[in-house]
Amino acid sequence: MIRLENLTKSYPGQSEPAVRELTLDVPAGEIVVFVGPSGCGKTTTMKLVNRLIEPTSGRIHLDGTDVTEVNPDLLRRKIGYTIQQTGLFPHRTVADNIATVPKMLGWKSRRISERVDELLRLVGLDPALYRDRYPKQLSGGQQQRIGVARALGADPDVMLMDEPFGAIDPLNRESLQNEFLRIQADLRKTIVFVTHDVDEAIKMGDRIAVFRQGGEVVQYDTPERILAEPADEFVREFLGSGTSVKRLSLTPLSAVDVPRWSTVSEGDVDSGEVAAAPGEFRLVLDGDDKPAGWLSACPDGGPGEIVPLISLLGPDDTLFDALDQMLSLNSSAATVVDADGRYRGVLDLDTIRSAINVEPRSAPVETLQEV
Repeated sequence: MIRLENLTKSYPGQSEPAVRELTLDVPAGEIVVFVGPSGCGKTTTMKLVNRLIEPTSGRIHLDGTDVTEVNPDLLRRKIGYTIQQTGLFPHRTVADNIATVPKMLGWKSRRISERVDELLRLVGLDPALYRDRYPKQLSGGQQQRIGVARALGADPDVMLMDEPFGAIDPLNRESLQNEFLRIQADLRKTIVFVTHDVDEAIKMGDRIAVFRQGGEVVQYDTPERILAEPADEFVREFLGSGTSVKRLSLTPLSAVDVPRWSTVSEGDVDSGEVAAAPGEFRLVLDGDDKPAGWLSACPDGGPGEIVPLISLLGPDDTLFDALDQMLSLNSSAATVVDADGRYRGVLDLDTIRSAINVEPRSAPVETLQEV
């Protein structure tokens, strides 16, 4: 979808270019994250894509078209753009902010109104409550949602996102990240996402381009492979410690072969037909094959009792979520269910340990830039 070819940006009075002969492909329908230290050229590169900054040399291809030869204003109307402070117009209502680009494109009023309501619902805000409010009447997280909705206003194929969640507190930031990934799973936009946060890059990116000073990409690959095989010492230091644990956040439980432990039916427990041996715990399933609790032995030798489950893990939870839960509950195992809440198996520490040591399954990404 996006191809940067020998892209260079130099500024007068600077001995080194901000971006140096960068060649990089952004596949359609994926989130490519630019990450690196301050001043490394990642934001400059992103702004070159929609020509908010003009390149000194090189080419920018968008869906096969060289956009260095088209009208930059028309180009920007085809590309969604969000920034850290949202950039909402304070004197315009939420609806008017979202409608900015559709109005420029000459959409009819009814179509615009329907699109505004559709996007508000998409980002989790009730149109009846929010369309007529002004930005100052919204929380920071709500403003950021409106910023995303505005970027999606004309349904662009490409979006540029410059640290869109950087000014949000950690709790709301995680919520917004999850919400955006949910939206992206349905829309499959082509997205260039800039951040300085390695953890955010790992969570959000299908691929990551690690920049260093001088606008050079040191490594361009999937998060899994970058964590498992850093290209050099710069990447290794930038990633920081705990790369094995970070890799756990990339593996959803739906992709893990979870061992199935022995189970008993809730009906058999109620009838007294089964009992747990001392020190033994057996998972109890109800009539729909859903976990109902653990059967534990009674000290007095009785039939045993069902200990309620504190929590369950679903297919969208990750190995990191599982480990976090197990440590929080001082447990060595966690019960895993499918999307319908039915029993899949029990995840234990040995399974997590094995997953950390498995080679990443994704193939390496070929970049045309020599590093």
